[in-house]
Formats: sequence, structure tokens, C-alpha cells
Amino acid sequence: MNSKLKTKLIEIARTKYSTDDPSHDFNHILRVLSNIESIVKEEKADLDILIPAALFHDVVNHPKNDPKAKFSSDESAIVVKKVLENIKEYPRHKIAQVEYAVSVCSFNKGIVPNTLEAKILQDADGLEATGAISIMRTYASAGQMKINFYNQKDPFCKKRKPEALQYALDLFYQRLLKIKERCHTKKGKKIAERRTKFLLKFLKELEQELKGE
Repeated sequence: MNSKLKTKLIEIARTKYSTDDPSHDFNHILRVLSNIESIVKEEKADLDILIPAALFHDVVNHPKNDPKAKFSSDESAIVVKKVLENIKEYPRHKIAQVEYAVSVCSFNKGIVPNTLEAKILQDADGLEATGAISIMRTYASAGQMKINFYNQKDPFCKKRKPEALQYALDLFYQRLLKIKERCHTKKGKKIAERRTKFLLKFLKELEQELKGE
């Protein structure tokens, strides 16, 4: 993708994200884009598809505890389709592939994409759900949803199933620690494995602190 078109897409996308949700603000989008640029160093993927997909994949983002949350990625796909259709210099034959990548990006859908670009987008977005940044995002979302940090009786889900919509720490067991298993690319998996080690260290430290140590 030429730099002029990339800049144009970035500026359009920037106007469509709110600062109300730090877990899904424009900084999140830029980090996903950075993850993509790291992954494509080892994959022959089409940045004409990946860049707009990354920039608009969370343009519609209903709160996780909202019944409409399951429609966020589909609605985002509709938005990016309309945006690209209004940019005459964007290749028309690639719009459907961007739309598809965005529509299957969500972790909660559990869809295994059938295109390389969609797999890379899923990996790049998934990396935001592991490592240090995922801890920041998890607790930012917890504040928005007004849920507890952890279950007082069983913080680390040792004898119960995770309930991420009730307790923030449960998201570690429901999603964050599973990202490395869900990555499709070698680079994505390598990054996720390193970040997962950090999460495990965090959990070990937290367990000691909750014991008063």
C-alpha cells in the first residue's frame, strides 16, 4: 500500500474511535497495526487488505456485557466496506476480503479464518489480549463494566469455571492464557508465548500478594 493511501485511511479511522474506552481506543488500533507489521515480515500477505482491516476492526464496539457485543465485528465489517467504497483509489476487488477479515476477527466467535490476511489480523488483535498490555486492557474494561477484580473465594478459578463477565481476573483463564494456542502464524505464536510467560509471572505474584506475602 502506498504511504498516501495509508495516511488517508489512518486519518479517517482516527475520527471514528472514542476515547471513552481505553481498551478499544485508537491506541489499541495502532498497536494492532504494529503487530501486523511485525508478523508480515515473515508472511507474504497483502497490506492493502490488512491495513484497512486493522484500522477499522473495532470501529463498532459494544461493551462485552451488552447483548449486542456479539454483533460488533459484523457491524465493523459493514462500516469498513462503506468507507472503502467511498475511496476511489482503493482497489474494489479487495474490499470483500477486508470485510471478511474484520467479520471473523473476534475471539469470541471462535472462527478459524480461511484467508492468510484474516488469520494475521486475528493474531495481531489476539496479541492485545496477552502480555502486559492485556492486563491494562482487562482492568480498564472491568472498570467500565463495573465488575469485581476477582472472586474472593476462588480468585484463580481452581475449583470453578471462569466467569469473565463477573470477575476481571477470570478473563485470564477464559481468554488471555489461551491466545498462544489460537495463533495461526509462527511469528504470532512466538510473541504470544513470550507474553504468556509474563502473565503467568503476574498471576504468581498476585497469588502471593493476596495471601499477604
